[in-house]
This record gives sequence, C-alpha cells and structure tokens, in this order.
Amino acid sequence: QVQLVESGGGSVQAGGSLRLSCAASGVTVSSYYMGWFRQAPGKEREGVGAIDSDGSATYADSVKGRFTISRHNAKNTLYLQMNSLKPEDSAMYYCAAPAPGGAWYLSPPLGESAYNYWGQGTQVTVSS
Repeated sequence: QVQLVESGGGSVQAGGSLRLSCAASGVTVSSYYMGWFRQAPGKEREGVGAIDSDGSATYADSVKGRFTISRHNAKNTLYLQMNSLKPEDSAMYYCAAPAPGGAWYLSPPLGESAYNYWGQGTQVTVSS
C-alpha cells in the first residue's frame, strides 16, 4: 500500500522560504520519477516540478530558479525547497508517485495523468 505524507507547509511573507517534505511508504522514491503539484482555490492542479530516478529534474516555468526538488534515499523522502516565495505560490501542495511499470518519459513529467498515488497535501500561504 502506497502512502505519501506531506509536511512543512505554513504561512510566510513574500520573499521567504519553506521546505516541504513527502515521506513515502510502499514506493521507493529513488526508483521512479516523483512529482510535486499544487492547487490554489478555484484553479486546476498544476505540476510544480518532478525528479527522475537518475536525479534529473523538471520545473514549471513559474518556479524555475526558485524551487528545487531533492530526495533523501535512506529516509525515502522527497523534498521541495521553495525560495523567494511569492503570493501567487499560495496553494495546497501535493507530492505524487506513479504506479510501477507505467509509461516511460524522456524527462520527469509534470502532467497529472502520469501519476497514480497522491498525498493529502500541505498548505502554503504567502502574504505580501
């Protein structure tokens, strides 16, 4: 049974930083690509970034240069370091994992359809 548990969200002022964590069980974070998504009220969920098994990462244009995905293999945990936060970054943030044996992607995907398992989310609020 796959479980993804996000933590680390909170309220910060614009320009601040947060690091989100996603503790995984039932899936090995280093074995497949893993992704971070966010959803703001009234908006569709969007891909923020994803990391492949080889460590290569893809980011949405809106967060490039500010957000960094990493993982700790021994802890089986995925991270999202968010710097220079903006009010428009406010959203519920989710980590996601694919089912084993799924499609192959040239680069870690940012589309929802590539993922099968989702955490419950952690809220990030950035005030101006």
